[in-house]
Amino acid sequence: MKKYIYGIDFGTTNSALSILDVEENKIVKTFNEASILFFIQLQGSSKVVSYVGKPAIEAYLANGMGGRFMKSVKRVLPRASFTDTKVYNQKYTAADLVTLILSYLKGMADAYIGEDITEIILGRPVVFDEDPVKDELAQTRLQKAAVSAGFTNISFQMEPIAAAFAYERTLAEDETVLVADIGGGTSDFTVMKLGPEKYKTTNRRQDILAQGGVYIGGDSFDSSFMSQALTPYFGKNLLYESSPGKMLEVPNVLFDNIISWEKMNFFNVHKLIREIDRFYVYTRKDEKLMNLMVLIEKNLGYSLFKAIESTKIDLSDMDETTFQFDRESIEIIKDVSIDDYNSIIGGDINKIGGYLDSFLVKNGISPDQIDTVFITGGSAQVRALQDVMNDRFGADKLRSGDYLNSVSQGLAWSYYS
Repeated sequence: MKKYIYGIDFGTTNSALSILDVEENKIVKTFNEASILFFIQLQGSSKVVSYVGKPAIEAYLANGMGGRFMKSVKRVLPRASFTDTKVYNQKYTAADLVTLILSYLKGMADAYIGEDITEIILGRPVVFDEDPVKDELAQTRLQKAAVSAGFTNISFQMEPIAAAFAYERTLAEDETVLVADIGGGTSDFTVMKLGPEKYKTTNRRQDILAQGGVYIGGDSFDSSFMSQALTPYFGKNLLYESSPGKMLEVPNVLFDNIISWEKMNFFNVHKLIREIDRFYVYTRKDEKLMNLMVLIEKNLGYSLFKAIESTKIDLSDMDETTFQFDRESIEIIKDVSIDDYNSIIGGDINKIGGYLDSFLVKNGISPDQIDTVFITGGSAQVRALQDVMNDRFGADKLRSGDYLNSVSQGLAWSYYS
């Protein structure tokens, strides 16, 4: 009989692997790592070296923020238009990029238990994409990455269902639970009957009352903050003289590629710099467009979005914070209140709330039928999202667990279902 299997939650922002001891029916270890890649070409060589997670951040900083830095790779899985990206002299498909992260997690876990484990329960969102064809493409790419990472026995489980299994281990009585898994890329919902004895049941399909999701998550909030609050510091809304006496706004297309990590990973740097330089001249060398050039040329995207993320985290339990970014010649200091932030992400929050309402109506479920709302995922602590749940179900029904590891642990426990 097998001794161990892995549950892996490959996430947009963070990824986690939990090791299940099948014989003892317990999680023996969980590894958690940022879903970040960094590539550097060795000096005097054509060899490209890659790093994952914390080592990627350390290598990125040690190399003066040179090289190629990637975040939110999960978001390109459903993009049919993304065939590959060239990093120095090597091409990487979407599956290749994911393989690097899965292999890194597998390597840590195998070293911990001293075995080569090839069986995995791999998480996936309820929707990678609302287009079924793109959704299927994403899962196919994820499975290919798992095979390339060394797994031969691969099964999939919906991430919110996995989170439900993790929560179920804490129950003393049966409940009807809405699991809200708010990640970096998606917000997924599952309504499921849970109970302290139910985990012994081998087939749980009859306990799943409804499931669905929307392609909006924490990365969407960060993109909205970048787009609405910060792009003016990089030249958005600037006027330039298109012809004598005729003033026009600098084209918005110059900012399309900096408002999300998904786009910052893969745009044509040299082409964009040429365009920015042209408008820099037209605006009589406005320093804001210089900020934009420095941001791109000096590869400061990670640092900037890290500052945005810190602001989001601060406002999870503070009413006001200061966004601060000071790198190279760029200096931005901006006070942000919780009301400011909620206004900025209001469109995203309304879409999530609207989807949740229609999800419940479509499945004939009223808020009164929900005993507990279990909230998990890396973006679950955003106060506006907590308000969405509180308004619909009441604060007394809200529960939370390990925001980063609930899903991977539940995936491992899915082995018994």
